[in-house]
Amino acid sequence: MAEELVRMAGITKFYGRVKALENVNLTVNRGEVVGLLGDNGAGKSTLIKVLSGAVPATSGDIFIKGRKVEMKGTPDAIANGIETIYQDSALVTQLSIARNLFLGREPLRGPRWLNRLDLEQMEAVASALLKQVGISKAIPASTPIVALSGGERQAVAIARAMHFDSDLIILDEPTNNLGVAETQGVLHFVRTARDSGHSCVFIAHNIHHVFQVVDRIVVMRRGTVVADDIRPGQSSVAEVERVITGMDA
Repeated sequence: MAEELVRMAGITKFYGRVKALENVNLTVNRGEVVGLLGDNGAGKSTLIKVLSGAVPATSGDIFIKGRKVEMKGTPDAIANGIETIYQDSALVTQLSIARNLFLGREPLRGPRWLNRLDLEQMEAVASALLKQVGISKAIPASTPIVALSGGERQAVAIARAMHFDSDLIILDEPTNNLGVAETQGVLHFVRTARDSGHSCVFIAHNIHHVFQVVDRIVVMRRGTVVADDIRPGQSSVAEVERVITGMDA
């Protein structure tokens, strides 16, 4: 039987008088990749912002490993094992790969009051992580993010989430504006994360990308969940598109 990792129950979100989410329920199990689909304005991004602590829900509850938690900000999400990787990867482009991997959580060497970063350890860990997430070419961990391709930047962001042992990795449109090879790299990273025991929520407009990596598809429309157990092996892209547009009704 699947072990529940995250459960969002009855999530409602108002922006003034506008209801962005209405009584949304979402469950993600351990080691599961869930595809979250829907047209623009369906509520996907708002739901993820609630789960990642970026915005508070108006009402509803969030449970992590069966325990009710309060998401008052992104540090709460991180403390509960949730990392969110946005399309722009939220990386500091002028800093190195190693510095970005440990941003805000840098290991120190010597007395802590000296505040000296352990760059050697950071670069060693970064080099190992890049290989783990599928970057085969030798990129020095001291390389600044600005010198990397879009796919390589996504790899760094995913490696950061994996290194800090996040239970749930949320990927918000990770394949947007990427080439074919880089897109396949990102999809490989998602599979690697799952194989390493992480759960993922994968948000994308490209249904073909979703079908390649997810175990289950959840579809939102107008702020509500209209389907939550679509299996790629049992459904077609055309059938999912009809659910998204409401043509299945």
